[in-house]
Amino acid sequence: MQRYKALACLVSLLALVAIHTGSAQAQKQTDVALSVFDASGGGLTAAYGGDNHQQLNNGAGGLFELRQIHNSFIGYEVTYSFNHASQVWYGPLPFCPVGFGTCSPPPPESVSANAHEITGDWLVSIRKKNLRPFALIGAGVLLTEPTTSEPTNGSRGTMGSQNMVYVYGVGLDWQILPRLGLRAQFRGNVHKVPDIAAAFNSPSFYTQTVEPAIGVYYKF
Repeated sequence: MQRYKALACLVSLLALVAIHTGSAQAQKQTDVALSVFDASGGGLTAAYGGDNHQQLNNGAGGLFELRQIHNSFIGYEVTYSFNHASQVWYGPLPFCPVGFGTCSPPPPESVSANAHEITGDWLVSIRKKNLRPFALIGAGVLLTEPTTSEPTNGSRGTMGSQNMVYVYGVGLDWQILPRLGLRAQFRGNVHKVPDIAAAFNSPSFYTQTVEPAIGVYYKF
């Protein structure tokens, strides 16, 4: 009898291991993905130097991801994204003595620039049939490079900016073919305001950009 009990316990243990192994295998995924995103909704208008104001004009861009998921709690990815990220500075209304007509503020000055972002992210996810919701958090570097050598007034220089960036997001993978699927996600970026114009010291505080993205992924 003891022998049968031991055999039954062993069979039960092996069954549990097999179920766990099968579940873990079902959660595994390695893929590459290409997405497009819109960062224009994350524009920031910030005061600097008294009555001066700075505005960030972010645009649409592209996102590349290389992702590997081992189980529901262990997953990671490396990403590269690119988008247009210009800045505009607005000066204060000048002092206008009585009797000298109407005064108007100086014209805004702008610098056209592109943003390159590289991050490493940790993911948690769960696969249910052909759907996989996920959440992520990570960090990386944001490189902002002006595409012009001077602001629009032509009198001052520009420079590149390097900042740490912190990312977070949620999304959903929808597998439509054995190796191909759609990916929709909302990614958030938190970083210091890039300082790219020599004549204007950008405010030393953090800004946030939310980037809705949609694309396709390919599983290996």
